[in-house]
Amino acid sequence: MSENQMFSQLVERTRKAFNSGRTKQLEWRENQLRQLIRMLEDHEKDLTQALYDDLHKHAAESLIMEVVLVVNDAVDALENLHEWTKPQKVKKGLFYMMDDAYIQNEPLGVVLNITAWNYPVQIAFLPLIGAIAAGNCCILKPSEISVHTAKLLAKIIPQYLDKDCIHVVNGGIKETTALLEQKFDHIMYTGSSFVGKIIMQAAAKHLTPVTLELGGKSPCYVHNSSDLDVAAKRLLWGKFCNAGQTCVAVDYVLVDQDIHDKFVSALKVHLKSFYGENPKDSDSLGRIVSENHFNRLKSLLSGLKIVCGGNMDESTKYIEPTIVTDVSPDDKIMQSEIFGPLLPILTVPGPQEAIEFINQRDKPLALYVFCKNRTLSNEFIEKTSSGAIVVNDTMVHGGLTTLPFGGVGPSGFGSYHGKFTFDALSHRKSVLVKKQAMESINKIRYPPYSDKAKNQLKWIMKKKPKTLFSKLFFPILLGIILAIGIKMSGLADRLI
Repeated sequence: MSENQMFSQLVERTRKAFNSGRTKQLEWRENQLRQLIRMLEDHEKDLTQALYDDLHKHAAESLIMEVVLVVNDAVDALENLHEWTKPQKVKKGLFYMMDDAYIQNEPLGVVLNITAWNYPVQIAFLPLIGAIAAGNCCILKPSEISVHTAKLLAKIIPQYLDKDCIHVVNGGIKETTALLEQKFDHIMYTGSSFVGKIIMQAAAKHLTPVTLELGGKSPCYVHNSSDLDVAAKRLLWGKFCNAGQTCVAVDYVLVDQDIHDKFVSALKVHLKSFYGENPKDSDSLGRIVSENHFNRLKSLLSGLKIVCGGNMDESTKYIEPTIVTDVSPDDKIMQSEIFGPLLPILTVPGPQEAIEFINQRDKPLALYVFCKNRTLSNEFIEKTSSGAIVVNDTMVHGGLTTLPFGGVGPSGFGSYHGKFTFDALSHRKSVLVKKQAMESINKIRYPPYSDKAKNQLKWIMKKKPKTLFSKLFFPILLGIILAIGIKMSGLADRLI
């Protein structure tokens, strides 16, 4: 049997399970979310070990940025599920006052989630949590590059979650291509822009909506008003955790030229405090995921001025956290997303030049600004466009589930995390329920039309911008009516 036939049957079975209606039941969703939380807690050590085997992640980093983050998202979904799923009443005009009008969230159907290798637990489970909460079935395709984590997910997910509704498919390009031939109701993809275009082309054949979490070059601007030690520590953490292999990692730094030397010195000091004299011996520093990525990163340093780091070991895929200066916008390292532990630093005369530099390039997934001037930070917020902007820190916005996580333009579209995943994987169905009574009111909309009916319809349905008089008219009228009613009832005399 070919992959196409095999996956066609898999999707058909999964859709049959969805059509049975069981995923729409809140009890099913709650049970699956509880099981998912239990699975993560039962296999916490297995997950952190798999992440270490794939990426040399320290257990603390794996817990904070993967396992615990996912558990928290699942708990939030479980605690808010009834609120998210209840009908949402909407405002009604005069013509609809006697009708019931609301929005009902309903599941889309069968969702495909194609994950990335750099955060293989987080990126697998956050969309899955939203898919379950919204009442969907889901087929999960882990990245074949993070092989240990992929194998573990294929092993433990069927032990805890509904085997008819949730599936794990492992494999490489061949299997992913065959999966994309099938018809899904939504596709979520995290990865490169190049593959994102392939995903969109495949989805277009079936008019399938997609959520693309891509990346790009996320800049960081450091203003001369900043506490340079604070800025250096927060920037270094956001750059070098997971060995820089994070879609929202700082890609390059724009620093005011009058503080360039001081800032580079601060970076060196705190880099040493993070990883020691020999970062290779630090258990807090990850490794590059594959030889291909190692060689790609190595080639980016050719001809650049290395002021810190630069040591490598191909046998262990180790690249020392590296800072390069005197970088030109035309250098190879500035042409595409780095996705590794290399940090180029460029100087700018000031904030306006930084804004111009950022706006001349593709809209990034994230933008970071360090400054003590709120007026200046607001200027970056207002004058630039990015998936997110964080002032005086890096990457931490991804842990706040009440903020949507997603890109804009080339850095992706659609968003998720928390309720935003639920929304992305739900259809907001409009519902209007009328009664068959009071037909006399409706006759003015039936032919044959007349000027009288036209004028009545126009009066009932046409909206006008509110004036001060119209805003105050009904409250004043209501007050007069109440006053008359109180007077006529004799209540006013009894209150005196």
